[in-house]
Amino acid sequence: MNRPVVAVTIGRSHYERMFSEGAWESLDGFAEVVHHDGPEPAERGELMDVLAGADACITSWGVAQLDADVLEAAPGLRAMAHMGSSVKRFISDGFWPRGIRLTSAGVMLARDVAETTLGLMIVGRKRIWPLARHVSEGGWRDSPDWDNWKAGEMTGATIGLVGASNVGRHVIELLVPFSCEILVSDPFLDAGEADTLGVTLVDIDELMQRSDVVSLHCPENEHTRHMIGAHNLPSMRDGAVLINTARGGLIDEDALAVELETGRLFAFLDVTDPEPPAPNSPLRSLDNVALTPHIAGCIHNCTRMGETAVEDLRRFFAGESAIYEITEDMLDRIA
Repeated sequence: MNRPVVAVTIGRSHYERMFSEGAWESLDGFAEVVHHDGPEPAERGELMDVLAGADACITSWGVAQLDADVLEAAPGLRAMAHMGSSVKRFISDGFWPRGIRLTSAGVMLARDVAETTLGLMIVGRKRIWPLARHVSEGGWRDSPDWDNWKAGEMTGATIGLVGASNVGRHVIELLVPFSCEILVSDPFLDAGEADTLGVTLVDIDELMQRSDVVSLHCPENEHTRHMIGAHNLPSMRDGAVLINTARGGLIDEDALAVELETGRLFAFLDVTDPEPPAPNSPLRSLDNVALTPHIAGCIHNCTRMGETAVEDLRRFFAGESAIYEITEDMLDRIA
């Protein structure tokens, strides 16, 4: 029996970062592997070449879209395993009618983002960012400025999560030891599932009003763009922390800047709109916002995603269920 042909399209310069030795051994164990030999992810013409005889492919950031011409050039393609966050940019309208199966290793990335989010929650509640600056400028606990940022704890805090996504659910798990009250706003989550997760389902207005920390974990689309803005930012508690590790467009940053200028909130923004922030963005100069360059997920060591992508393809060709499969009906509720 012929072994399936799997095309690796991500470019050889990314192999060490994305694949462990175990992943390569596993892939070689069930498939014939063909490579896009360039150092960087396959561009459109290169993708057409490497997929010509492939039964499946492994993609990641930077690979060209599987558009109509690419799909026509890959008549035998039956499965695609993606290593990254969103799959939406990589597939086209012709993808689903072909019956190609799609899996995502983004569930591994979600764990990294959730860990970063928890760290930001702790740092935010403890006021590490402004207090460290306060001390570096000569202050201490007996300074009159001490009361400007009263340090708080995670235990007993009210945490509001906008979106019960893969990341959101990992955050919920990580919050268990802290005995927090967890509020979730998500139109796709029902009361029964909320009970199972141990969270309270509320609308976003109530979440914004009640939470000590608001953290965003939902996709950006026509319904969620600027869902955080002048209409609900003023309702946040004094001293509350806003965290965005999802998509920059979820927040109306002009409105956020106006609210931050009052000094009563603090924000951690790992994503902005645009990226990077405009050179003259007030977010770059405000003392109560910390900007990071979209690094909440793994950057240098993403081998767990490579292992997951390979395992999903092994399962596909063995007739087993995938670790995490993406179907067409999921696209309106994932990033």
